Amino acid sequence: MPPEDEHRVDVHLDKLLAERGLTLTELADRVGLTLANLSVLKNGRARAIRFSTLTALCQELDCQPGDLFTVRRS
Repeated sequence: MPPEDEHRVDVHLDKLLAERGLTLTELADRVGLTLANLSVLKNGRARAIRFSTLTALCQELDCQPGDLFTVRRS
């Protein structure tokens, strides 16, 4: 498995927020995350995500995990 800094997962949080007219701060408040932690995820620097966090994000954004993340082909 490659080191975490070489992952190919793209995070589409900016797009989903824009489509829903939400700010990162609003989403952080709604899902119970700190703005700093959500920012780390948004910028693709997170090393992991809990299923409970993923569930909360999908519920608030009315989306599926595949809408939040894609994996770039090598």
